[in-house]
Amino acid sequence: MTQDYIQIPRKITNQLLHLAQISPDLEICGLIGSKNGLPSSCYPIKNTAEQPQQRFQLDPGQQISAMTKMRDLGEELFAIYHSHPTTPATPSVTDLKLASYPEALYLIISLNTKGILEMRGFKIDPKSAQEIALSLSEDI
Repeated sequence: MTQDYIQIPRKITNQLLHLAQISPDLEICGLIGSKNGLPSSCYPIKNTAEQPQQRFQLDPGQQISAMTKMRDLGEELFAIYHSHPTTPATPSVTDLKLASYPEALYLIISLNTKGILEMRGFKIDPKSAQEIALSLSEDI
């Protein structure tokens, strides 16, 4: 059974958009943990890609630390997020090729929309991306 949309709490949405705004030239990235299927925590992770303006690579040590903290808090991996400073919020060929968590939602934030921040969600497998509608929810 597929969901028609996924709810993202306003607090997490605002945090992601803020992180993208304060790093307008480099891709930001990180993880989002959930409890009972609801996004609950944001874990910003350093982008260690050779060309961070055009792609992202999660810092391995910080990724392990974030996943350990999630486990300790009883959270599951909900989403992997990153930004596209100069391109639309759709998965790039590289995003498709490097996606290695098919169960996770991939959130892409774009700053390429004339001052309006755009965030879109996708389920990605090695060959395709399916967009999942996002809905802003009030914080619980």
